[in-house]
Amino acid sequence: MPRYTLNINGRDRKVSVDEDTPLLWVLRDELGLTGTKFGCGRGLCGSCTVHMNGEPTRSCMTSVEYVEGNDITTIEGLSQDVTHIVQKAWIAEEVPQCGYCQSGQVMTAAALLERNPNPSDQDIDMGMKMNLCRCGTYQRIKKAIHRAADEMK
Repeated sequence: MPRYTLNINGRDRKVSVDEDTPLLWVLRDELGLTGTKFGCGRGLCGSCTVHMNGEPTRSCMTSVEYVEGNDITTIEGLSQDVTHIVQKAWIAEEVPQCGYCQSGQVMTAAALLERNPNPSDQDIDMGMKMNLCRCGTYQRIKKAIHRAADEMK
C-alpha cells in the first residue's frame, strides 16, 4: 500500500492508503479530523470543503495521490479555539441550524474573504453558490460574511 506524507494544518502526517482514497476519508478515518463532513460524495454540496494551498477544494472528490506536496487546511486548522474571524461571525449571526454543512460553508467563506476582503452581495452569491445548506440559512450566511469582512478592516 502506498505511503504518503501530507501537510495537514501545518503538520506533516504520514498515511498508508490506496492512491485513489478520497482525501475526505484520509482526514476522517486515518487522521481523526472529523470536522470535515461527508455530504453527497460527488463534490456537489460543499460539506467536505477544505483548503488546498488556500483554495477551496472538495475533499470527497480529491484523491490522496493528488494532495502530496500541497498545504491542506481543514476546519480544525482554521482555528483550534473557534477564534477565526469567519467562525466568530458565524456564531454572532447564529448561522447554523443543523450545522452539518457549516464547516464547508466556513471554509469556503474564509477562502472568499482571502481573495476578496470586501465582497458585495453578488460576490458572496457567486463565491458561495456551490455550497448547499439544507436548512436554508443563506441570508444569515451572507450576513456573517459581511460581518467578517467588516471586522477584518
